[in-house]
Amino acid sequence: MSKLMPRQPVPELAVDTLSGTRWELAGSQPASFTLVVFYRGLHCPICKGYIGELDRLVDDFRERGVTVIAVSSDTAGRARRTREEWGLEKLEIGYGLGLDQAREWGLYVSGSRGKTSLGIEEPERFSEPGVFLVRPDGTLYWAAVQTMPFARPHFREMLAALDFVKKNDYPARGEA
Repeated sequence: MSKLMPRQPVPELAVDTLSGTRWELAGSQPASFTLVVFYRGLHCPICKGYIGELDRLVDDFRERGVTVIAVSSDTAGRARRTREEWGLEKLEIGYGLGLDQAREWGLYVSGSRGKTSLGIEEPERFSEPGVFLVRPDGTLYWAAVQTMPFARPHFREMLAALDFVKKNDYPARGEA
């Protein structure tokens, strides 16, 4: 597993999306940041609420110059079910994240424990959550990586933080 450092380039990221395109971080041209949210997948009841909140806040992030994508290691079919069953309307959904690529991003990988409380079987292997803000130049600004699905960063707090960051030209931290 790699350790990403603020102000240093993040790994490449390219995934197929439910919009029918191949999304590439290198091609993302945000005004201020790209927000990459890695989620566990269709089987995760906590992801359902978390990604649902992000879907409702996509316009708020866009107003701040932030491009947003949610990515999982799910298959295309499971990603489509995620969009439909979770009622996602605005969020770009990427799927098919390779586990080696997940590890390059510093994400933890878990094995299946059977069916979740949603009654959906976990994949044999899948990545745990991670949230990253990447500058337009491809360097890491902010990251949160978790070993569990619980207690994730709050998107509304991130929006307020982005306002502070932009107003004060606040630098990335943690690289020392």
